Amino acid sequence: MKINSIDMLNLQSSSGKRGTNRKLSSISWGNILFLLLFTFPLSAQEVYDLHKVLETGLERNYDIRIIRNEQQIAENNATPGNAGLLPTVGLSGGYNGSLMNTDQTLVNGAKNNRTDIFNQGANIGINLNWTVFDGFRMQAEYERLKEFEKIGEISTRMSIENLISTLTAEYYNYIRQSLTLKNLRYAVSLSKERLRIVEERYNIGSMSRLDLQQARVDFNADSSNLIKQFEVVNTSAIVLNQLMALENVSQKPIINDSIIDSNLSMTEDVLWEKTLQANAQLLLAAKNKHVSELELKSYQSRNYPYLQLNGGYGYTLNLYDNQALTAVDKQNSLGFNYGVTLGFTIYDGMNRKREQKNARIAIENRELEYERMELDLKADLANMWMAYQNNQQLLALEKENLGAARQNYEIAMERYKLGDLAGIEIREAQNNLLAAEERLLQAQYNTKICEISLLQISGEVTYYLQ
Repeated sequence: MKINSIDMLNLQSSSGKRGTNRKLSSISWGNILFLLLFTFPLSAQEVYDLHKVLETGLERNYDIRIIRNEQQIAENNATPGNAGLLPTVGLSGGYNGSLMNTDQTLVNGAKNNRTDIFNQGANIGINLNWTVFDGFRMQAEYERLKEFEKIGEISTRMSIENLISTLTAEYYNYIRQSLTLKNLRYAVSLSKERLRIVEERYNIGSMSRLDLQQARVDFNADSSNLIKQFEVVNTSAIVLNQLMALENVSQKPIINDSIIDSNLSMTEDVLWEKTLQANAQLLLAAKNKHVSELELKSYQSRNYPYLQLNGGYGYTLNLYDNQALTAVDKQNSLGFNYGVTLGFTIYDGMNRKREQKNARIAIENRELEYERMELDLKADLANMWMAYQNNQQLLALEKENLGAARQNYEIAMERYKLGDLAGIEIREAQNNLLAAEERLLQAQYNTKICEISLLQISGEVTYYLQ
């Protein structure tokens, strides 16, 4: 229920009958004017439901865009050439020259002295180098790069699931805070009605000034709570816009949903089965273990010999100064060259044994990490499932309590209008109604948070995208 200008005029007219009354009434008009600023209709803008919020976030969120780029880097690196399985081919060319003086003494005692002898040489060629066998290290490295590619996919999926969970929770938090705002507006309207009744009775002398002051204090207190709630709603809106990476983070999103419902239909056993099959953290732990096994395989490759091939085709030109002591003035050559290298590291300071021993320990650690992760997830699932069931029971109870609180307030208000109930008692009934509404919203939100957590643990949180 919104506070409008007509309500203000009614209050002002009723308060104008006594000077003291006008003084008391003037205290909260500034607050009411502040609230009116928030009740004007918003300009036309896009309406969001949960699916659109998630789609926008996944498309625009900076963290998701960064992790996708990192995944692309891992995919680009997973090639046979990067693992060393393919040969390398290079083209090279060069030029060299020498300028020197020579002083020779022949066997017969004659001497030959030459100065400024200028020799030149140039070459160009294409070369091929290929490691044919290195103890299966290249195969292990290629498989390791493919595993890093899959790890990148899982990491991206984990980031997406985290964003979906965070966005969904904040989406329903915004709904909860908006509903709380609505309840506080209603509370202000109830306090305003009570204040109107007290003012009328005070004007005819059937109520004391103390009653009027107390009604005014309660009205101001409710107005203050409403003003504070505007800030909470605004903060939630900014967080939601920030997660979606919208440029205008301060705009108030128009949300299509107005209730917080929970519709998880899976049992605890089914959730655990899906967790073992699809939980991103478990899948990532398994991939890390496999990477450690491939690292051991790479170290073990040094137990084998290696075989390398090389070949080339090139042209060489040499020009000799005619002062040189040689009968050759120019020489050029064109042709192939090739070679084979077979080698084996006999002793390397016991480093091979050390590296392989450490690699086996690393594999054991990865196994322990996987088992620890599985146990942690099992405990988290059990705790969250219990919390989900408890909140469902609380939800049913709070719905019943809210109905009773509303009925109790209606009865109290009728008695208050008849003068059969004190102000403090109607205030207590009003507070009980507001508290019942807030507890129901809290129970609905907590149930939804448990549902989101259970779906994230089981790897099914993308359900909200459907």
